[in-house]
Amino acid sequence: MRRLPLVDISLLFAMIGCCASANAQSGVTLFGIADAGIEFNNNAGRNGDSLVRLVSGNQSGSRWGLRGAEDLGSGLKAVFLLESGFDIDTGNSGQGGRLFGRNAYVGLDSQYGSLLLGRQQTGMREFGNIYDPNAIADRYSILSIAPEFGARADNAIKYVGKFGKLTGQAFYSFQANGSEVAGSNVFGRNFGAFVNYASGSLALGVAYDDAHVGTPSNQAPVLRRVSVAGTYAVGDAKAYAGYRLAKAYDGAVLPGAQAANAGSNLYWLGLAYKVTPAFSLTGAAYYQDFRQTGSDPWQFVLTGDYSLSKRTDLYASVSYALNTDNSALGVNGFNSGSGTSAVLNVQPGKDQVGAVMGLRHRF
Repeated sequence: MRRLPLVDISLLFAMIGCCASANAQSGVTLFGIADAGIEFNNNAGRNGDSLVRLVSGNQSGSRWGLRGAEDLGSGLKAVFLLESGFDIDTGNSGQGGRLFGRNAYVGLDSQYGSLLLGRQQTGMREFGNIYDPNAIADRYSILSIAPEFGARADNAIKYVGKFGKLTGQAFYSFQANGSEVAGSNVFGRNFGAFVNYASGSLALGVAYDDAHVGTPSNQAPVLRRVSVAGTYAVGDAKAYAGYRLAKAYDGAVLPGAQAANAGSNLYWLGLAYKVTPAFSLTGAAYYQDFRQTGSDPWQFVLTGDYSLSKRTDLYASVSYALNTDNSALGVNGFNSGSGTSAVLNVQPGKDQVGAVMGLRHRF
């Protein structure tokens, strides 16, 4: 057997040492979720027919992604996240066909916090992840009645810091849903903040969001929202309570509102209970009061989840949307009155029941 020359052996060990050093200082992780189920809706479409379909992303949006970090020394790290949503029933990209529509950012992390640049979750979404009893599930959660809790922003700068029991973050987006337009610096601008306090069984949070939703020629319309909520855990039970105030200005329209410049109050309560280590139940009620109208919808959700392993679970969720006057809330969101949403969602003044059963796997 031919022996390696001493210089070759030295080179080999040097290469191994360099690789080990690089692995110790940096790393990239592949992760994802595959979630699919069968859904039933009644009162769907203009004729009030029933609908049965295979749906993707029910308890969690189906996704895959890459996250990584590199140790730069002195407590400083470079970080990045690329996260791609997709519909598992069709294989299409989610978030309007974006390759990395859920998150796409790079930044620096240190003992003073993280500074991140790219497409990111707004403070309202970060708030909803914690204080919605259904953890802003893509189907049957606070997203149906208040879609701003699922918002993301393009072209954003974000700071996240932790100070003892307080966590704070603030973001500013130059254009939340596209490209900046010269001479239209207010068009598409979005900014906000989220502050959270957690100590033992108690958590309290407050979030603010300011979104300009006009056009380059009419930059004035804006939606402003502020939300406060809390949770309290006792044994295997956890209670939720929250409130969101919203107001539209200068011709803007709130989702579900009957007219421009409306205001609304959203209230919710929830309770999660771990029946066994593997089986949990969550119930929630949401109510939105659109000011100076009688079109004030309710939504009720009950979800059961059974873990087959640490990475795989079965779930079943039932939702009931209760409408008054001309409100048009379906279990999957407000009816726009035309196009696809009118086909799938309930018509004004009608109620809707939805149910979904499915399987979720994390990797």
